Amino acid sequence: MAEAALAEAALEARGLSAGYGRVQVLRDVDLTVRPGEVVALLGPNGAGKTTLLRTLAGYLRPTGGEILLFGASCGRLPVYKRCRQGVSFMGEERHVFPGLTVRQSLRLVRAQGEAAELFPTLTERAGHRGALLSGGEQQMLALTLTLALARKPRLLLIDELSLGLAPLVRERLLDTVRATADTGVGVLVVEQNARSVLERADRAYVMRRGEVVREGPAEEWRGDLDGLASLYLS
Repeated sequence: MAEAALAEAALEARGLSAGYGRVQVLRDVDLTVRPGEVVALLGPNGAGKTTLLRTLAGYLRPTGGEILLFGASCGRLPVYKRCRQGVSFMGEERHVFPGLTVRQSLRLVRAQGEAAELFPTLTERAGHRGALLSGGEQQMLALTLTLALARKPRLLLIDELSLGLAPLVRERLLDTVRATADTGVGVLVVEQNARSVLERADRAYVMRRGEVVREGPAEEWRGDLDGLASLYLS
C-alpha cells in the first residue's frame, strides 16, 4: 500500500539475534512492518519464524541487535508494556476459554458486536463451550478475542494462523487479517499456505535457518511460487 510505504514503521528489527540458552536460532535479522500493511513471514518448518515472533513480542530476550516499536527501542521492554503500546500477539496455540461458552467469552471482553460482524458462525455457536468448538471455530474465536483484548491494536503478530484448518476457514481468517490492516494496523503473520497469504499481503520475508534470505513485494511472489519453493528447499 502506498500509504504504508510512507508511514513510520510500527515495528523494526535491526540485526536481531536470539535463541534458547546456547542454541542460537535467529541470526542478524532485519525486518520492518508499517501501519496498514500485511507482511507475510514465510519459510520451512524450523526456519525460526516462531522464535522471531516471540522475540518481537517480548517473550524472548534478544542476544543481539535491536527492536524498535513505533520508533522507540524496546529490546528489554516486558510483554505487558508492549501490549499497552498496542502490540497484540496471537500464538499458534488456539487461546480460548475452554470452560466458557462462546457467549460468555465474548461478554468477558465485550466483543459480542465484533464477533457478529467478523464471524457470524460464532453467533450460531454462542451456547457452546470453547473446548467443544471445531478447530476453525476456535481460531475464529481466538482471533476475535485477541483483537478485542487489545482494544485498539497498532501492531498484530500472528503465528500459524490457519494450521490444520479447512480452506474456507483459512480464507475467512485471512480476509479478517487484511481488513484489520486496512484500518491502519500493522500485521506480521506466519502462514504455511503461501498462495493464500500472498494474495492479501503487501510484502513478504522468507526465512531459512534463522536468517532472512529474501524480502520483497508480495505481488512478485504471487507469480513465482516455484521460485519461493526453491528457497524453502535450497
